[in-house]
Amino acid sequence: MTNQPQFGATVIDAGTVRFRVWAPAARKVEVEIYPPPEGIVRHTMAEEGGGVWSGVADGGPGTLYRYRLDEEWGYPDPYSRSQPEGVHGPSQVVDPGAFRWTDGGWPGLDLDTLVIYECHVGVYTPQGTFDALIGQLDALRSLGVTALELMPIAEFPGSRNWGYDGASLFAPSSVYGGHENLRRLVDAAHAHGLGVILDVVYNHLGPDGNYLPTYSPDYFTSRHQTPWGDAVNFDGENSGYVRRYVSDNALMWLREYHIDGFRLDATEQIYDDSDKHILQGLAEIVAENRLSGRKPLLIAEHEQHDLRIVTRREDGGYGLDGLWLDDFHHSLHVLLTGERTGYLERFQGKTEELASILNAGALFEQEAASAISPKSFIYCLQNHDQVGNRALGERLSQLIDLERYKAAIALLLLSPATPLIFMGDEFAASSPFLFFTDHREELAPQVVAGRRAEFEGLWGAAASPAQIPDPQAEETFLRSRLDLSEREQPRGKGVLSLYKELLRLRREDAAFQKRDRDSMVAEALGPALLGLASWAGGERRLLIANFGGAARIDVAGQSWLASPSLEGRGGENNRWRPLLSTAEERFAGPGAELPALALQPGVAVELPEHCTVLWAAETNGAGSR
Repeated sequence: MTNQPQFGATVIDAGTVRFRVWAPAARKVEVEIYPPPEGIVRHTMAEEGGGVWSGVADGGPGTLYRYRLDEEWGYPDPYSRSQPEGVHGPSQVVDPGAFRWTDGGWPGLDLDTLVIYECHVGVYTPQGTFDALIGQLDALRSLGVTALELMPIAEFPGSRNWGYDGASLFAPSSVYGGHENLRRLVDAAHAHGLGVILDVVYNHLGPDGNYLPTYSPDYFTSRHQTPWGDAVNFDGENSGYVRRYVSDNALMWLREYHIDGFRLDATEQIYDDSDKHILQGLAEIVAENRLSGRKPLLIAEHEQHDLRIVTRREDGGYGLDGLWLDDFHHSLHVLLTGERTGYLERFQGKTEELASILNAGALFEQEAASAISPKSFIYCLQNHDQVGNRALGERLSQLIDLERYKAAIALLLLSPATPLIFMGDEFAASSPFLFFTDHREELAPQVVAGRRAEFEGLWGAAASPAQIPDPQAEETFLRSRLDLSEREQPRGKGVLSLYKELLRLRREDAAFQKRDRDSMVAEALGPALLGLASWAGGERRLLIANFGGAARIDVAGQSWLASPSLEGRGGENNRWRPLLSTAEERFAGPGAELPALALQPGVAVELPEHCTVLWAAETNGAGSR
């Protein structure tokens, strides 16, 4: 792979560029150069064989060009590194070696300590750019996350989009600032001790600006169908070039942008009947081409939670690092909101169900899931799908009261799974996150109609289609923009303080660092009560989440706590001192007296309503914090 000639535009020297493209459908290919003021200059390219064309022309970084097929129309380069005029404009030559990186000491991400922050570049700041995001890195680092996950940034049509309609996969969005600014962001993130994960879409391309079929009909196949039409061709005729297109894309982000990992979108819509699935192929190629010893992380979304994705290759799996697993979110969401429509129908929302998910990792196929490390499962309270695919884009903090929301935060962040925080969660943002697009006029009615049809019978649907915000309206986009000043307001500041303290405990407290199934146990303690015990190296912690009214519980009577790892030793009275309550005033709560625990018969503990309390077992008369 590394020794193959590169596709796209490659700068040879200060005044020469080599162009190379796969266009088996063409009988003649020319590269059109746009050097003002002379006008278009065309150079005929030579066929190498297999439908590959190449040629050399005068030019350099900044040169605009298109490939002209069969003396008819010129099209953007499928491997274009820059589309300064959008998906329909000419491509631009980029020299990736011109940027001076300063991140030589950055070690890369570690799955053991991974905490993900999902972010949409366009609405995170008022400017909506890579450069503006650099100004927020201090705040993100102080929050305690370790990786910034960017929703798709490949060039998309128009001035606003979620990114899943990308059409030029190798070109960072010009709306966000383009290739140079993305490099600055990644370099700055590494300087702040933050990794950068990219959300990439290899299951389809957007309907607006997708010129791949013009170059070859074999980029897609009718043998497999997706919600977006013909599937990407990973297993049919000429699929080798298509598989290379995807693997080259991943390698570009790693080599030219120092990206630390990927979140692979909707992999259940990636169809591949070949001997080696493209996901396994990607995992192998990425592992073989790591940058400076850094191991990039590969995390997949799969609606059916196919556990082969995170099963080791030697055990018949694909060998990826992580899997978005929605069971935790779905069960907890039903428990907190009572909503059970759409895909939530399979979930009871009972504490017994939630405890089962925490213990096994998943609700279904628990035997197989329990053999996989908890850190390979990505849990969240919400993500872009769970918020943005609600008709009105409401966040969980807008659907339930703040105290229950904070109780849920503690359960997520102190569970052994890898947590994902959706932007704005950390200060209970008031802005919705809505679906927004900026397609051409002829596509707009289809987008609006499709969006409204999508919500028929879904959970969180509006009372009528007319209430669903128009995704094409600029107002819909602007309403989704975060108000970062809410971090300094009493409510937001308190929730932010809670996030910081919980992530500090996750990072520094030995009882939360091991993150395997042999060092934790969850148990339903009542219809609205759930316990989670964690231990390691003699340190013992007990968390009780109360999502209901004030409760009284005899903890000593709980048989699930009677394990050698949790019981007192040497005749101790097994006292537990409180570390934290989500109802504390410092966390924008009503205030709470933190009760001590004694695991003795007949000694009960009073739990305030709607809060999570964390205790540490005392050892030799003292606990460690």
